[in-house]
Amino acid sequence: MTLNELDAYFNSFLHRENFLADPSRNGIQIQNSAPDSRQIKKVAFATDACVATAEEAARLGADVLFVHHGILWGACEPLTLTHYKRVSAFIKNDIALYASHIPLDANEEVGNNYGLARRLNLTDLAPFGLWHGMTLGVKGRLPSPLAPEELAVKIFPDGEKANRIFSFGKKSISSVAIISGAAGEDVVQAYQAGVDAYITGEVIHEQYHLIEELGMTVIAGGHYQTETVGVRLVQQKLMKEKNIPGVFIDIPTGL
Repeated sequence: MTLNELDAYFNSFLHRENFLADPSRNGIQIQNSAPDSRQIKKVAFATDACVATAEEAARLGADVLFVHHGILWGACEPLTLTHYKRVSAFIKNDIALYASHIPLDANEEVGNNYGLARRLNLTDLAPFGLWHGMTLGVKGRLPSPLAPEELAVKIFPDGEKANRIFSFGKKSISSVAIISGAAGEDVVQAYQAGVDAYITGEVIHEQYHLIEELGMTVIAGGHYQTETVGVRLVQQKLMKEKNIPGVFIDIPTGL
């Protein structure tokens, strides 16, 4: 499978054409030296495209790095400072960069939000959370009520810890809405949806009082930790369906 064939495969289920309001340049952000002929032998997966993940992908012998957060957003940037360092790390190692931002958040099969919902065994799943006309998240019901602290543990079965629990709402949680990453402001949509708790990645200072005044229970699981989910699921899908080896590069930020 060549890079261009891999691009077509990824887009067959991620459908970037449905998320044109996403500022990320989804798809191939940096090609390799022979996108129509070089066979892809290994794909690395990471949450963020940066110098560290590019160099680790090279060390591991990967031909492509698939990420959630790429390096091209909106308008073009001059190739200076850190932007130059990142681009050059891919080019000098002849590693292609593939990014999937909102398409990976929203995907029902391999997305961050539905992946988190499956960890919680949510039922009665329904789309949740509009952003720029795009639906990002999911809501549903727990099999049985949980305390906020129990809910936070179930989000991360491998033992990671949620960054913060805001227990301003119900202490027995039966229904949940989820949007990964930096979506603290969408607690308002969760409140309007009538769910007992809202799970996101990141809550910033001015959102504290918003959460308190709404009387909501919110779990800030960490921007990074809630967005390793999708890339790992894509890795598993690629390995199963195309028999291409994959490796996950874990560089947590603690944020």
